[in-house]
Amino acid sequence: MSLEILSDEQEQAAVERLRAGRDAIEAELAKTIVGQQEVVQQLMISLLAGGHCLITGAPGLAKTLLVRSVAQVFDLDFQRIQFTPDLMPSDITGTEILEQREDGRREMQFVRGPIFAHVILADEINRTPPKTQAALLEAMQEHQVTVAGKRYVLEEPFFVLATQNPIEMEGTYPLPEAQLDRFMFNVLIDYLPHEEELEVVLRTTSARPERINRLFSGDDVLQFQEVVRRVPIAREVADYAVRLVEASRPGRPQATPMVNQWVSWGAGLRAAQTLVLGAKARALLAGRMHATFDDIQALAAPTLRHRILLNYKAEAENVTVEDCVADLIQRIPTALA
Repeated sequence: MSLEILSDEQEQAAVERLRAGRDAIEAELAKTIVGQQEVVQQLMISLLAGGHCLITGAPGLAKTLLVRSVAQVFDLDFQRIQFTPDLMPSDITGTEILEQREDGRREMQFVRGPIFAHVILADEINRTPPKTQAALLEAMQEHQVTVAGKRYVLEEPFFVLATQNPIEMEGTYPLPEAQLDRFMFNVLIDYLPHEEELEVVLRTTSARPERINRLFSGDDVLQFQEVVRRVPIAREVADYAVRLVEASRPGRPQATPMVNQWVSWGAGLRAAQTLVLGAKARALLAGRMHATFDDIQALAAPTLRHRILLNYKAEAENVTVEDCVADLIQRIPTALA
């Protein structure tokens, strides 16, 4: 799949196709996923914006099923990689093997690893050593892998969803802040309300789930990603995103009192870029052709929760990143006086 510049007519057609298919996407995902509307929306925004997601949640909350269902709706190749302490970089990227040709000569042949797919679920990424984590992160950032000095380009679109288990931290290798910053969103998956959990139990213990129909192709995703970047955003809205991020940095003139007291490190430039790009994608999914202040505020938590580092005093007082983000939204005005 290749990305080509869209004409105005192609752009309008892509917008109309996405608008018309928005409800159909939700209906298809509802065949296998009960509830979790906010999680589904954030994954869709990330996919349409060309970013990657970090998913935090306890085991058994249908993370794999959700990601596989999204891949099926868009007819994308899906691979799940279980990260373990003994996983090697070559287990992800692939390796070269010595192969004998028909004429008797031998040559090195590259065998592709599971990273060569459109949608990758990196399950429990913090359970593998940094060397293996780095192999995945190179693919995320550069959309390529390097094996034995050779560069292999990954097919577009390329979308990584990495999961972390928050309840069991023994034997883990937490991602450094610089690597966490590569993820567009940190999406939280929580337990379902009683009625929705009951619906899951009844549905999964009776008939088999309905088959998910393909609605779009990988080429459609690439077109949507280009259209997202062309969604207009007012300078005042983008300025609000930048000011929101600036206020998360302790010791800076723009920092709020809560940030100065509880935060040791704030969000960087990527956070502001994520807020603006995510706001454009959210607007498009909502059927609008312009991003608003509400879009920025709605995406503040998934954008900032893995980019703001709390100090030890905050942990001792049970102050969370969510508290800091809520305070930022409350204190930072949408428009300057």
